[in-house]
Amino acid sequence: MVAEEVRRAPVTRLVDSAGFRFAVFFAGMFLLGGVAFAGIVWWNTAGGLDRQTDSAIRSDVFALTERFNEAGRAGVVEAIEFRLARDGDDQDLYRLTDPAGRLLAGNLDDTPDELDGPAPEAEPLRWLRAPLLREGLLTEARLYRADLPNGDRLLVGRDVEERLRLRQLLARGLGWATSASCLIALIGALLIRRALQARLRPAAETVTAIAQGDLSQRVPLSDREDEFDRLGRTLNAMLDRIGTLMAGIRGVSDAIAHDLRTPVARARGRLEEALEGDAEAMRRAIEQGIADLDGMIRIFHAVLRITEAEAGARRAAFTRLDLVPVLADAAELYEAIAEAHDVTLEATLPESLPMTGDRDLLLQAVANLLDNAVKFSPPGGRIRLSTEASETALRITVADEGPGLPDVDRARAGERFFRADNARTTPGYGLGLSLVRAVAGLHGGELALADAHPGREPPGLAATITLDPELAAPPASEAGTLG
Repeated sequence: MVAEEVRRAPVTRLVDSAGFRFAVFFAGMFLLGGVAFAGIVWWNTAGGLDRQTDSAIRSDVFALTERFNEAGRAGVVEAIEFRLARDGDDQDLYRLTDPAGRLLAGNLDDTPDELDGPAPEAEPLRWLRAPLLREGLLTEARLYRADLPNGDRLLVGRDVEERLRLRQLLARGLGWATSASCLIALIGALLIRRALQARLRPAAETVTAIAQGDLSQRVPLSDREDEFDRLGRTLNAMLDRIGTLMAGIRGVSDAIAHDLRTPVARARGRLEEALEGDAEAMRRAIEQGIADLDGMIRIFHAVLRITEAEAGARRAAFTRLDLVPVLADAAELYEAIAEAHDVTLEATLPESLPMTGDRDLLLQAVANLLDNAVKFSPPGGRIRLSTEASETALRITVADEGPGLPDVDRARAGERFFRADNARTTPGYGLGLSLVRAVAGLHGGELALADAHPGREPPGLAATITLDPELAAPPASEAGTLG
């Protein structure tokens, strides 16, 4: 039993493969087209000849009947003799007999038994294919019977032996063509199956290598820009995304371990000191420990919020909104904070910016940009909040007059827990721009960083969020500002 299953396994794999099914479909369609072609050829040749013969016989019968109505039996006899005289191919057959069965005119000596007896009433019964012995050779005739008003019986026909030979030649040719079509269909099916396997093999090998742990593999492309190349490009984009996420997970793990080690160690040291102090010292140590734990909770909360935003949760919950009140609320919230740092906040907003999105998430993203701008703006500096709208995009820009970011730091500014050298002395965890980038991505856009004042020192920083006004994205949970 096991040996039989092993022997049947290759056949089972062949039948279950998509390439085999495509090949069978191709062969079936090819053969169906061949059958349709053969049917059309047969209809237009052999069938056409038969129809032509029947039409000629029927016209001849009608003409002789009319001749009888005009000139009687003598006219029919004269017409039959005239037709036989001009029949050079000797294909026409005529027989005119009186009611007693005596031959009056024609070249058909014998009457087929099937046409004897009373006159048939139905049209199909008037036709007959009968064997015919002519000059010692057995041929076949196509005959039609018509009874004249005076009781005479008229048979009109054609010798169809030549047409039968042509039909046989045509049938033999179509048979050979059908055999050749089957062979071509089989060869074409095998070639299609092999071509499909050849085009899909690189993708399968790449996926196998990735499943074994080599995430650097990518599907090779042929530059043909066909469906397989588009599939390969999509797979490569997915693999790039997976690689980015894996690298981000490793970076997040390292960053969380690094950032949590300090507050955990600090809380533990304070609690140890509180064990040796009085009640007031213990109370202060507990309060500081709670504050450190709250900071760790904020880190976890921020990471979870960014992950939820990147995962696209609750996408259907987005609604239609006006972005201008959201930006006005963010500007009003940070105007007082900016004044406390001796910084001026200016907001240039239009009357309305309709879009589809999540109000809380957009407010959080703009608040994070304003918070960073306030942190890094020097005393007496100026922050500008502006918007730009087009048919396909909305742009929100927060520009400050701070130290800005070097090009190397801009490339990593959206990574979780990344902090530039000039930001390590300021409060925060390096998650604010990560959330902004996630919000922009979920709203069909991106986060772009550039110099606010190129060529000037300091250059400042201009952070621009690009949004798709018609793309619904999932809302994230309500959150506070992160630096």
